[in-house]
Amino acid sequence: MRAATSERVQKHRAALRESGLRPVQIWVPDTRREGFAEECRRQSQLVKNDAHENETAKWLAAVANHEGWQ
Repeated sequence: MRAATSERVQKHRAALRESGLRPVQIWVPDTRREGFAEECRRQSQLVKNDAHENETAKWLAAVANHEGWQ
């Protein structure tokens, strides 16, 4: 069973590569980690009254496309 799964995965990855794609590994913060929410709050407080941050946030809100989001 394991060999069959491994072969399917290899075949799928080969097909993706043939179509011009390549695998990329991305490491992101672990949102389940203890203290994550507190660190988010801390960093948010640091930029809360920053003029550049407010300008960027307004721009993002203006150009965001929320169509189809729930």
